[in-house]
Amino acid sequence: MYQSFYGFSEMPFNITPDPKFLYLSPTHQEALQHLKFGVEQRKGFIVVVGEVGCGKTTLCRRFLNELDPARFDTALIVNPRVNETQMLRAILQELGETTDADDPHDLVLQMNRILLERIERGRDIVLIIDEAQNLSFEVLEQVRLLSNLETDKQKLLQIVLMGQPELKDIIKRDELRQLRQRILVHCELEPLNPYDLAHYVNHRMTKAGWNGRPFFTSWAMRRIHGFSRGIPRVVNNLCDKALLSAYIRESDEISYWDVRRAIIDVKKLTD
Repeated sequence: MYQSFYGFSEMPFNITPDPKFLYLSPTHQEALQHLKFGVEQRKGFIVVVGEVGCGKTTLCRRFLNELDPARFDTALIVNPRVNETQMLRAILQELGETTDADDPHDLVLQMNRILLERIERGRDIVLIIDEAQNLSFEVLEQVRLLSNLETDKQKLLQIVLMGQPELKDIIKRDELRQLRQRILVHCELEPLNPYDLAHYVNHRMTKAGWNGRPFFTSWAMRRIHGFSRGIPRVVNNLCDKALLSAYIRESDEISYWDVRRAIIDVKKLTD
C-alpha cells in the first residue's frame, strides 16, 4: 500500500536475498573481497560465518553474480541436510552433469574426471555450501576429501562454506582438525552499527527509487538499532512495518512511535 504513496518503484525492505539491495558494510565488503581473493587465488577452502539474518545468502548471490561466467563454473548447495551420496549427486547436478552411480566412490571418480576435463578447458570450479552448520560430520569429511582432488599445480575445486556462528564450533572439533588445517581464508559478518544502519536504510530506499520521502527520524533509527541489534533481516521487518504505520497516518516522517508500533507487531509474531 505504501509503495505508490511514497513513490517507490518496488518494495524497499523485502527480506528476499536480492543482491541489488546488498549494503556493503565494512565487514560485508571485507567478506566479499575475501571470497573473490580466495577463489581467484585458488586457496581451496573458504569459510564465511555470520548470525542469522546478517546477509550471508545475499552476499553469496552478489559474489556469484560477480564471478566471470567465461572462467568459472559454480555449484550452489542450499539444502545441506543430506548424506554423502546425496551431496555428491547434488554437486554434479548443479554442475549440469547426470549420473546413475549410487556408490560414493564411483561418484567421486566421475567428479574427478569431470573436473579435470573442465580444468583442461581453462575453467575454475567453485562449490558453495550455504547453511553449512547443518552438515553432518560424515558429509563434512566427504567435502574435505573432495578438496584433495588436484593436479600437480592446482586444486580442482574451490570450496566455500557459509554458515551461522555454530559452524566455527563445529570446525574446532578435534575430529575435524584435517578440515580446519585446509581453511586458508576465514571471515565473519558483523551486525550493523548505528552509523551503518542509517546508511543501510537509506541505501535500500534509494535502490527502490526513493525521492527523499519518507524519512526516518534519528529517534526512530535509534529504536530500530536498539531492538534489531543491527541484524539486517530484523531491520527490514521493522522498517517495512514502520513505513506502513506512517502511511496510515499519511505522514512523510517515520517516527519513534511508528517504530514502536512495528516492534509490538514483531513481538506478537515471536512471543
